[in-house]
Amino acid sequence: MSFPILSLLVFLPLLGSLVILLIPKKKTGAIKALATVITAAVFIISIFLLIKFNYTNTNMQFEERLTWIPQINVSYHLGLDGLSIGLIFLTGLLSFLACISSCRDIHIRHKEYFFLYLMLITGMLGTFVALDLFLFYVFWELVLVPMYFLIGIWGGARKEYAAMKFFLYTLAGSVFMLLGILALYFNSPVRTFDILELAKYAPAFTLGLQILIFLAFYFGFAVKVPIFPFHTWLPDAHVEAPTPISVILAGVLLKMGAYGFLRISFPLLKDAAHYFAFPLAVLGAVNILYGAFVAMAQTDFKKMVAYSSVSHMGFVLLGMASFTVTGFNGAILQMFNHGIITGAMFLLVGVIYSRAHTRDLDKFGGLGVKMPVYAGFLSLFTFASLGLPGLSGFVGEFLSLLGGYYTFKTVTIISALGLVITAGYFLYMLQRMLLGSLNEKWAGLSDISKVEIFTLVPLMIITVVIGVYPLSILKYQSAAVIDLITKISGVIQ
Repeated sequence: MSFPILSLLVFLPLLGSLVILLIPKKKTGAIKALATVITAAVFIISIFLLIKFNYTNTNMQFEERLTWIPQINVSYHLGLDGLSIGLIFLTGLLSFLACISSCRDIHIRHKEYFFLYLMLITGMLGTFVALDLFLFYVFWELVLVPMYFLIGIWGGARKEYAAMKFFLYTLAGSVFMLLGILALYFNSPVRTFDILELAKYAPAFTLGLQILIFLAFYFGFAVKVPIFPFHTWLPDAHVEAPTPISVILAGVLLKMGAYGFLRISFPLLKDAAHYFAFPLAVLGAVNILYGAFVAMAQTDFKKMVAYSSVSHMGFVLLGMASFTVTGFNGAILQMFNHGIITGAMFLLVGVIYSRAHTRDLDKFGGLGVKMPVYAGFLSLFTFASLGLPGLSGFVGEFLSLLGGYYTFKTVTIISALGLVITAGYFLYMLQRMLLGSLNEKWAGLSDISKVEIFTLVPLMIITVVIGVYPLSILKYQSAAVIDLITKISGVIQ
């Protein structure tokens, strides 16, 4: 086996978290520095993987496999392909930027915070590279515990309620997913948890069995996406979570559910996937419209962005439900774009909240003159989020809608109305915050700082580059998407 770079990527943050436990809690500078160095190293490794990745190869790359629990045929199996390479880069980037934000925004119990933060990163990265269902489930559950404490200890006024709601929703979904994993294991002729091996046998299961297993995984993944009506934990978690954790929650955790569909549910249970294609498309449309309408009604800036995530992830679901190359490309691209754009939006929410100590949109006004640099960043990411051509948000949504139209014309036409509503509430937000006369209460507000600019500039560059030249990211996933569609549908659509 070659150098285990994926193991290094996954377990370097865990090693860093253990080292943090050895540092006296009063040495906050050393704790912050170590966490920043670790997340920077993870980001650099993700860039290295991106550079070395062969995007014309549909097989797993950087693969690692070791016998782990031979009694039940569990292996330590890691690998990377076009479905996951973008998410690994996204996780590395946002983890680093959110760590920098954490150094500024977290003021209590630094040792515990960064210990849990680095453990969270290990769980997220492990989920995207695990190719054994047992290992996948371990990493999936590993994310749950640190996120519960990160919200419950460092969150806002209703942090305990939000943390408990997140924990219970995710845990309930995970129980169903565990049942699905066991069903795959016991019905496989070779009794294995290996995803690549199961892909050879699971598609031959009867439709009835596939439907039951698909539903078990659906409840686990639907909570994470989140799909209506399993979305109600998300706004509470976002509103109460500290800004860096909101960035990770929106930027990475929501992608775990959609990734689960692409990695497990669709290739292993392809007959059931086609059986549920229309219901999934309808739920995607519900997410788009419901999330947009509720976002329009919000006065809390952070809650508005949270509900916009529900709407934007609806485009991911619609693209996946189309079972077309165009739709799948759009869904995966939208996952990446949403992480970049919404991660930046939450950072911008944190910038204004750290100065004004309020997120009430009705209390602002005229900040475009007082904070011109902040206004520029906010405008750019708002336009990207509402799908303005030339920015990355447009490309993902357009491909998802185009793929959806091939398969479900009426549902897609209805879903497209969400674009109009999204433009409405985002432009209304810009009007309330940046335009009009300045509220004298904010006359002393300072513009965005250099450190805050540093966390936003990489996200801005990616947003513009993908918007102008989408092939810069589409080339990494296209071959894997074609291969997946061929395996699921038998033909390229």
